[in-house]
Amino acid sequence: MAFRGALLVCSLQAGSAFFCSTASAQNTSELGFGLGATNYKGEVSPQYQFQNNRPALTVFYRKDVSVPITLRGAFMGGLLRADDGNVTGVNGGVPPLQAYRQANTKGHLLELSGAVEYNFRDFHLRTDKRHFTPYLFIGIAGFYANTTTESVSLGGTYNQSGSMFGIAVPMGVGFKYALSQHLNLGLEVGARKAFTDQLDHLSEQDPFLVNQHDQDWYFYNGLSLSYTFYKILCPDQYKQNDKLLK
Repeated sequence: MAFRGALLVCSLQAGSAFFCSTASAQNTSELGFGLGATNYKGEVSPQYQFQNNRPALTVFYRKDVSVPITLRGAFMGGLLRADDGNVTGVNGGVPPLQAYRQANTKGHLLELSGAVEYNFRDFHLRTDKRHFTPYLFIGIAGFYANTTTESVSLGGTYNQSGSMFGIAVPMGVGFKYALSQHLNLGLEVGARKAFTDQLDHLSEQDPFLVNQHDQDWYFYNGLSLSYTFYKILCPDQYKQNDKLLK
């Protein structure tokens, strides 16, 4: 009888650990912020150019709905900049089109987004302090952009400014690293497909001087720090008899 009693107690304790571990994997959340850079790809910057990176910050909330799947809501704000003079041609110099047009764009952008992250490892099952996981993400975002474009050589309608609201699809890759039981360090590289060609106000200009068939992109890359909140959910029988958990 003593052996059976001990076996029952051990089984109950093992069961409670299993249920709590399974529940905790789906009842964790994170609140954090990030610092990084925004960038722009469009008429004035036909390729991603590192020198166009400008300061940006983000705040976000993550909710784990299963071991691999995390839902994320985020707000991001950053500056935008591009210059024809930074474009490099095949000969190493500024291409003829950009050298003739001499346009530059600058401004700022605000973004509100929701995304799904796919984690390749069980990030919150932390057997040690060096736990990590890479992840992929994709989502939907709404953005507000306020930009000014000027052309030193052409002037006229090439000098424009204004603001706009738009829709974008954020996507990218990231890496999470557990600094402790609650603190996490993150690295993320992400692109945003914007369903507009008006971030630089040039899409309706002379078709010989602009590309009217290529929509704009913008990017956010940065580091983040977040805090994990744990909510352990156990079956009702354990709540009603707390001795089972001892």
